[in-house]
Amino acid sequence: MALEIERRFLVLPDKLPKRASRGDSIIQGFLSFEPVVRIRILKPAKGKPCAFLTVKGKGLRIRAEYEYEIPLADARRLLKLTSGYLIEKTRIPIGPWTIDRYAGRHKGLWTAEIEFKSRRAELPKPAPAWLGMEVTSDPFYTNSRLARLPKWTGHPKAK
Repeated sequence: MALEIERRFLVLPDKLPKRASRGDSIIQGFLSFEPVVRIRILKPAKGKPCAFLTVKGKGLRIRAEYEYEIPLADARRLLKLTSGYLIEKTRIPIGPWTIDRYAGRHKGLWTAEIEFKSRRAELPKPAPAWLGMEVTSDPFYTNSRLARLPKWTGHPKAK
């Protein structure tokens, strides 16, 4: 079984290095939420677009994940079946971190994630200055949950 082991954080975008403005464009849609079945089209800053179908198991920090490259034309057709459960973002790598700058109706949200090969792995130290509150255990910040929001207005508990 393929495992995804990750931790997720909010980002303080004003503290990011200036070079963190460019990255790969991603549009992803959700065909199912239990289990999560996602279609993703990746448009790299350099290179040709590609597409993936991903199935994710239950869990927030550790879960099963199966990802398969699929034809781009199939992904475009499948995105039309997502009933608007879409996310647009730019993915920016910074060292071992992946920064997501959300666009469209989620504009204003920035997250960072880091993936591990082991359950025992620890976060790199020192923590980057742009790293905000950890949200790994908050299901509100999963992409599958965010895709169901009509608009990003912040976490409801923060209001």
